[in-house]
Amino acid sequence: MAQVSINRDLGEWGLSTDSGERARLLQSPSVDIAPKSEGEAPPGGAGGGTTSTLGAIFIVVNACLGAGLLNFPAAFSTAGGVAAGITLQMAMLVFIISGLVILAYCSQASNERTYQEVVWAVCGKLTGVLCEVAIATYTFGTCIAFLIIIGDQQDKIIAVMAKEPEGPGGSPWYTDRKFTISLTAFLFILPLSIPREIGFQKYASFLSVVGTWYVTAIIIIKYIWPDKEMTPADILNRPASWIAVFNAMPTICFGFQCHVSSVPVFNSMRRPEVKTWGGVVTAAMVVALAVYMGTGICGFLTFGAAVDPDVLLSYPSEDVAVAVARAFIILSVLTSYPILHFCGRAVIEGLWLRYQGMPVEEDVGRERRRRVLQTLVWFLLTLLLALFIPDIGKVISVIGGLAACFIFVFPGLCLIQAKLSEMEEVKPASWWAMVSYGVLLVTLGAFIFGQTTANAIFVDLLA
Repeated sequence: MAQVSINRDLGEWGLSTDSGERARLLQSPSVDIAPKSEGEAPPGGAGGGTTSTLGAIFIVVNACLGAGLLNFPAAFSTAGGVAAGITLQMAMLVFIISGLVILAYCSQASNERTYQEVVWAVCGKLTGVLCEVAIATYTFGTCIAFLIIIGDQQDKIIAVMAKEPEGPGGSPWYTDRKFTISLTAFLFILPLSIPREIGFQKYASFLSVVGTWYVTAIIIIKYIWPDKEMTPADILNRPASWIAVFNAMPTICFGFQCHVSSVPVFNSMRRPEVKTWGGVVTAAMVVALAVYMGTGICGFLTFGAAVDPDVLLSYPSEDVAVAVARAFIILSVLTSYPILHFCGRAVIEGLWLRYQGMPVEEDVGRERRRRVLQTLVWFLLTLLLALFIPDIGKVISVIGGLAACFIFVFPGLCLIQAKLSEMEEVKPASWWAMVSYGVLLVTLGAFIFGQTTANAIFVDLLA
């Protein structure tokens, strides 16, 4: 593929020339990528990585699947039933896959190795800064959601262990939700978040995959062989309105968002070619779709319109199999929080250094002090917000809107800018089609983001 000359002059937007260091800091934690150096061969050449096609599929599936599957039964309920939920997911999957392919195309064209570097190189300084701010905000919001998930699952487990009824009345102080979340966060999450490097990514990936598949299996089994006390509420057959369908989109975006990690995965392949990558992401998204549909359909049909935003909360506390699922989710979230914090902290560090005009290589002592301060501020803010935002549905709605930006808006902008840089006197029909498709992606993503932001602001104000 020909190299597209788009915003290639680093002086245009004040970037540090050490993009290899930023790639190392901002890459997906699941992928090892060699630093980029001057005169390096393009990704499509002999300078590829070591990840096989099958390995790339597994990494993309792992990046996609996570605690977000707990919200899919509620998304089916919001969308208006099984038929509406399936149709919405299938329609969005086309755009999700195309966004991943566009990012790979622009990565090759710009010879950049991470999501934000591709946006910087293709779209310029302003869009690049907005992208980095969006990544930091998204990871921050996801960390809040993780802490809420920990509290939700611990409430159910503690209720069984203490053999006391759930609820605020009559419970001892050490079983209080705010205390248990804080204790778990300080004992496990904070120590794992402070180090400069994260060395347990493989274990975190393993726990996440095992936990996700186990939760899905339990939800399907409980639907086929339900407990006597689990009786579904009303089963919706059609959406209440088009607005209800759109309200389910943020959850789907949050669940399928693996785009930020996709660019490093693409460049880690032995032969990073766009055609091969299209097959990789299609296979990965089909696997993720099967998991999310199994969870969404069976969880929704088990509880109907009464399903909780976190589907595991709808099951009885005494169910041992579900308790194991809760333990898996807690372990997965405990290891995922530091990884998300690591990515967000790296973006903030890059923005700070660029604002100060300082090089990446700095005094170790100053870097350590800054890292500890950033970690403490991040940790305390996410913890405080998680303690006073008990409803995970609101958090998922907000960060789902941001996920729509990574899936639709930024890939659409990259496609438009990449095609505009190829302008010729005679433009083939395919050129116009690609530009129009980019505009469609940007419009769709902006609509989802705008709607979720408006709901988060105005619904609470009206309430």
